[in-house]
Amino acid sequence: MTARSLSKGANVPVDSAALRVELVWAQGPGVPDVDASALLLTSAGRVRDDGDLVFYNQPRHASEAVAHLGKQTAAGVTSDIVAVDLRSLDPDVERVALCASTDGGTFGQVPGMVLRLLNAASGDELARFDMTAGTETAFICGELYLRQGKWKFRAVGQGYAEGLAGLATEFGITVDEPDSGAAAPAGAAQAPPDVQAPLAPAVSSGGPRLSKGEERLPVDMRKRLSLRKEQVAVSLRKHGAEGVVARVVLVLDASGSMSFLYTRGVVADVVERMAAVAAQLDDDGEMQAWTFASQPARLPDLRLGDLPEWLRLHVRVGQVGLFRRNRRPKGLEAGQVDMRTVGIQNEEQRVIAEVRSYVAGNPAPAPTLVLFFSDGGVYRNAEIERELRAAVEEPIFWQFVGLGRSDYGVLERFDSLPGRRVDNVGFFAVDDISTVPDQELYDRLLSEFPSWVTAARQAGIL
Repeated sequence: MTARSLSKGANVPVDSAALRVELVWAQGPGVPDVDASALLLTSAGRVRDDGDLVFYNQPRHASEAVAHLGKQTAAGVTSDIVAVDLRSLDPDVERVALCASTDGGTFGQVPGMVLRLLNAASGDELARFDMTAGTETAFICGELYLRQGKWKFRAVGQGYAEGLAGLATEFGITVDEPDSGAAAPAGAAQAPPDVQAPLAPAVSSGGPRLSKGEERLPVDMRKRLSLRKEQVAVSLRKHGAEGVVARVVLVLDASGSMSFLYTRGVVADVVERMAAVAAQLDDDGEMQAWTFASQPARLPDLRLGDLPEWLRLHVRVGQVGLFRRNRRPKGLEAGQVDMRTVGIQNEEQRVIAEVRSYVAGNPAPAPTLVLFFSDGGVYRNAEIERELRAAVEEPIFWQFVGLGRSDYGVLERFDSLPGRRVDNVGFFAVDDISTVPDQELYDRLLSEFPSWVTAARQAGIL
């Protein structure tokens, strides 16, 4: 099928079953955030239940036919992506409405908004619809619909003033209205009064659980966290570990060679991505955290609701001239580590020993997963091996992640070392972790932990 630029109301036949729908717009000052979504509709133009809305808080339909894949940004242009497999749709679904909503403004403030329909296999553009809008905060951009046994795509361009909640309600989605006079249901999260809580379907299909403090996060961060928790859950299901609970510990290399990764924001992004692992695995949604170089230093616990402030205060290497001799940091705030005391060399064995001591002194009913990030330069191989061999009989799995192409020494070889009852160490390295998609990162991060849990239970370690 040849690509066509459609005007409002025009339609084209769709010959490809696997589709990629991209909502594209230009970034810039004052441009609100935009979110793509999809509604699965029957011949009556209604959803069957709340599970027929696919969006950032419910990113995958139970049929696997529609999935919200999330955002990508390059060269000042952002796209939010929805995948549709027409072959997997339930027989009573005859329309898929392709929608969008804004957060913090109207569509009139969103320049260059285009809906692109692509062949998912080849990447060929099948159709595109350039849209204009005014005061609307929700939009039906287009729709896939069944006509005489054949699928077609129509450019719709219909706006709504009530946002995603108003649009979804029109198609039969249940939206709980805020009630300031009534008590919230047990366990319900309360959004701050100045933040509009994201639309939450009344029917839950066993997706990611809401973690303590999550409702206090900024809207954008909360959206990312919600999608990432689902991706963590998918990775756990892939490895037969659905429902597993673990204490999560984060360890961050602060040696001199890491400075560039801190100043580029790579480490802060890593911490945010790891917060989703803790939110999904840990009952209290918290992470204990260490930083290290020549010496280890315990950081304050990372509580999910405090994530933005935690990143500001504690992901600090390279931000305050830490490696200049005789230069004192300008006034440490409460809980901050004076990074001069941490030094600049790699002494992994010291922080490993400190984490081991913490776990031994603070026993928990769940195993501990240590997420250990380093850019290499490992040279204390014998000392590190002694620590990790001694830790074999402890309820800890050590997942090391290399952030570059440097020498990882014994960390890279440990998987193949003999003489251990269970394999308590995982390792992989990436050239640029910021380019690794979340799902791939979580798949690799959690690939060995579930098998260790099984082996540790059989060995009586857990």
